[in-house]
Amino acid sequence: MTQTIGHVTLVIRDYDEAIAFFIGPLNFELLQDTPLGGGKRWVVVGPRGSRGTTLLLARVAGSEQEARIGNQTGGRVFLFLHTDDFARDYSTMKARGVRFIEEPRKEPYGVVAVFEDLYGNRWDLVEVQSGH
Repeated sequence: MTQTIGHVTLVIRDYDEAIAFFIGPLNFELLQDTPLGGGKRWVVVGPRGSRGTTLLLARVAGSEQEARIGNQTGGRVFLFLHTDDFARDYSTMKARGVRFIEEPRKEPYGVVAVFEDLYGNRWDLVEVQSGH
């Protein structure tokens, strides 16, 4: 039996502003944008060329979900964007306006820096050393 995690839901305020951020500053691909009726859409984005987990962008429905925008994990890093070239992606993302909340640092597992998406969710940009 083979299983994979297909999508992770990211609660967003607006489909179009979220799409613009992910395909702009993060250089992701828009993989699906299907109307579901009633203003809802099935919107999936992911890193270019990746065959791994993707993000399902889900517009909030109600005040409880709205309160979770930008803080889906209580202030902890929520998502981990792996790269094969940290220096390249760090400098490109900074030049495109991505807000890093710390300087890059070396850890036993690789090089990492925390950034925030347009809503304030924390991400790690990380280049993992082989063997980790």
